[in-house]
Amino acid sequence: MVVLQIRELERYTENVLVFPPFHIEVARHEVIALYSSMNVRNTLLAMLTGRLPLSSGEIWLNGEAYSGNKKAYLSQLGLLLLEEGLYERLTVKESFIFYKNLYGSDTALDSIIRTVKLESKVNIRLSNLSLSEKRRVQYARLLFQDPALFVFEEPDQNVDNETKLVFQKIVRTLGDSGKSVLVLTGNMETALSVTSQVYRLDERGLKAFDVQDTHDSHKQANQSGLLVDKEVRQVVGEVVGEVVEEVVEEVVEEAAAEEEPVVQLVRFEKIPTRMNDKIILFNPPEIDYIESSEGQSILYIKGEMYPTTFKINELEERLQTYGFFRCHRSYIVNLQKVREVVTYTRNSYSLILDDQLKSAVPLSKTKMAELKEMMGLK
Repeated sequence: MVVLQIRELERYTENVLVFPPFHIEVARHEVIALYSSMNVRNTLLAMLTGRLPLSSGEIWLNGEAYSGNKKAYLSQLGLLLLEEGLYERLTVKESFIFYKNLYGSDTALDSIIRTVKLESKVNIRLSNLSLSEKRRVQYARLLFQDPALFVFEEPDQNVDNETKLVFQKIVRTLGDSGKSVLVLTGNMETALSVTSQVYRLDERGLKAFDVQDTHDSHKQANQSGLLVDKEVRQVVGEVVGEVVEEVVEEVVEEAAAEEEPVVQLVRFEKIPTRMNDKIILFNPPEIDYIESSEGQSILYIKGEMYPTTFKINELEERLQTYGFFRCHRSYIVNLQKVREVVTYTRNSYSLILDDQLKSAVPLSKTKMAELKEMMGLK
């Protein structure tokens, strides 16, 4: 069952495109992360809450639109904002009693206190809590509200590891219990810590990241192996009966030999990177540039850094046909992203990229001559 449905939503600000029309759905049990800039995130939140009218497209929560039934719509929406106030003169326990009464919650007070790991702080005023502990109080508020859709904006920004673990456990529990969760963040690590369903929203539209969970992959492989092994045992048992062990071993060896995979030489178009226990696959045109430091290659994509296991020489070979250029012994650049070539001294050059950060990538003297030749310059 779909809880959140966004169709053909589009936004311009002063004739500048924030995001083009896009479509996304969040169903029950689903946890989805939306990776975006602060501007995109703030705009989307304003449209979700009705503070910004929809010029095109529509948003539904369980079939209700803000314009159709404001009260029914907002009752199903739970928000945790990055900048959110607290009643700091209250103690933790007093705050939780207030939230429980405000939302008419049946959830036991002690259960929420344990969930957010604030057992030792129940009689402490919020003003005396750390930033991380205050964030956990905010998590608790949403748990008392218990909406159909939970929306978290930068939920673990500048918090300690314990609070990050608390948040991750809360999200897993919400998903398992049938709730829908949307995480809005500009931090890829935050997105990947709670889900493998990660999308990027920007002026080019909505795009899903190709993410693989290595734990799930290993688990599926092991389960497949067990199922195959079980089936083989059943067949052998039915056909062979009480055949001696030597014959069984021979049959198994022959079966294994027959099932050897055929190796096919294919060209893998994407570059894999690893973050936490997830593997993200990037299309080469998405990459701005690559830096090699102490044997580790780092991909730079829209200001974010992604480590990869490939050495820079391997990446140079794989990416050459996509318009990438080895501009320095430690750098590879996507020439389609280069806006300027800057000369600082007679032997010092830099390539300025056409990205938000206007990134500067070093260009060695020998490579400068090669680049001029490629571009037909003298």
